[in-house]
Amino acid sequence: MADEAQAPPAEGAPPAEGAEAAPPAEGAEAAPAEGGEAAPAEPAEPIKHSYTLFYFNVKALAEPLRYLFAYGGIEYEDVRVTRDEWPALKPTMPMGQMPVLEVDGKRVHQSISMARFLAKTVGLTGTTPWEDLQIDIVVDTINDFRLKIAVVSYEPEDEIKEKKLVTLNAEVIPFYLEKLEQTVKDNDGHLALNKLTWADVYFAGITDYMNYMVKRDLLEPYPALRGVVDAINALEPIKAWIEKRPATEV
Repeated sequence: MADEAQAPPAEGAPPAEGAEAAPPAEGAEAAPAEGGEAAPAEPAEPIKHSYTLFYFNVKALAEPLRYLFAYGGIEYEDVRVTRDEWPALKPTMPMGQMPVLEVDGKRVHQSISMARFLAKTVGLTGTTPWEDLQIDIVVDTINDFRLKIAVVSYEPEDEIKEKKLVTLNAEVIPFYLEKLEQTVKDNDGHLALNKLTWADVYFAGITDYMNYMVKRDLLEPYPALRGVVDAINALEPIKAWIEKRPATEV
């Protein structure tokens, strides 16, 4: 979970109704520290969590998670499982699939849920439930789009795949990208809330995978969406990650 502590009441805030502190007992006033002032309390040490990300040696579904780790400057172990290693490792995973995130020894699955968790940890969520809903809507729409592409890309029958490609290219891709392009225009260059959120980071991280599946640059006719990806990739911590990450086709 995110490293969060409950904020203290604002200085000088009145006590809750009926909750006024009782006066000290007669003669029981606390003596001030030497010099007349109480010594300040030592700040609590921040809780340090351990993170391990398990996935294959590809970008695909794990790259948005790696982007979020990079953005937040969070140290983690990036375990890249080989095809030969996977059969033995698969039974140890929650649902026999990856990506899987291990936090303090506990493993969880579902890439969108993991991304949302990391977004909370690095401060890229909304400030109200309504704002979080706006972000979730966009991320889920992007994921719906990815799944529609994947159904066609991984179709094993060539004849069926060719028919599906016609609908994908003529109807599905333009529909989703035109809607998302307008969303960016309506949100001052972002996908939600007129500001940087994890929706922007998620989209930038998953775009290479979608391009791989369709064998072309999906965003070439959509400058607003291209601007989102370029802006995220230009952020210093993410730029540094891109420069050092393993080179992979997917």
